[in-house]
Amino acid sequence: MTEIEKLPSVPLADGIDRFIQRIGLTVAWAYVALVLVIILQVVLRKGFASGLIALEELQWHLYAVGVMFGLSYAQTTNSHIRVDLFYSSFRAKTKHVIEILGILILVMPFIAIVFFHSLDFVADSWRINEHSSAPSGLGWRWLIKSTIPISFALLALAMVSRLIRDFTLLMRGDA
Repeated sequence: MTEIEKLPSVPLADGIDRFIQRIGLTVAWAYVALVLVIILQVVLRKGFASGLIALEELQWHLYAVGVMFGLSYAQTTNSHIRVDLFYSSFRAKTKHVIEILGILILVMPFIAIVFFHSLDFVADSWRINEHSSAPSGLGWRWLIKSTIPISFALLALAMVSRLIRDFTLLMRGDA
């Protein structure tokens, strides 16, 4: 059972989390596609001595999509990695304060920087209809680059949900 499941319900945060988790579970199918593409590439390369650059690039793209959208999913399920030396021994109120300050001071500024800097990066890619520089590589490079601002917007939404949850629980005095 994750920490989020143990916390008292906060309806608005719960709704946001469910929305993000539905997206995360849908995007997780990219990993099934990734495994199939890897198997196909290995069979072509080892069995027929003829791998495809497009399949190699598709592997990178599918992995990137899974990781980028997995960030917000991990945040809503509290399944992200946490280095916990002292945190587990803190009172619930202290944990909520640490979460709120960490999100506001560290996480949200990072998300904002990545999001805003990615917009020009993605816009330029769309403008020139960017594609792979490999002769038989994938087109539509702008599509994979577009996952950066979209996934970071979703991560920001997940962090807002966590802020709402921690602030509400802090004000209620819930453990």
